[in-house]
Amino acid sequence: MAYDDGHAQMLREDLRDEPGITERKMFGGLCFMRLGHMVCGVHQGGGMARVGKAAEAQALEIDGITPLSFTGRKMGGMVDVAEDVFGDDARRAQIVGLALEYARSLPPKP
Repeated sequence: MAYDDGHAQMLREDLRDEPGITERKMFGGLCFMRLGHMVCGVHQGGGMARVGKAAEAQALEIDGITPLSFTGRKMGGMVDVAEDVFGDDARRAQIVGLALEYARSLPPKP
């Protein structure tokens, strides 16, 4: 298994009331999209969130959140979510909230 199904289920529950959420398998993990835009996801060993460049510093202040670099290069506006964040409702809500705020600011993709 490439990612933890329990972590994916936590994100499903966090996002259940948000309109336009879909799931997409990507890069060996599972990504949650809002109206075609990446919000957050799970991968082996944790997860990720797209918070946008303006909120990246705020996201990095949350314990367990680090810059994302799948390819060895930092990906601006994207952060890595440590496994232990999933078990902490408050931290998980913070990072999902920042990711949703960013996704809501984007126009729907056709």
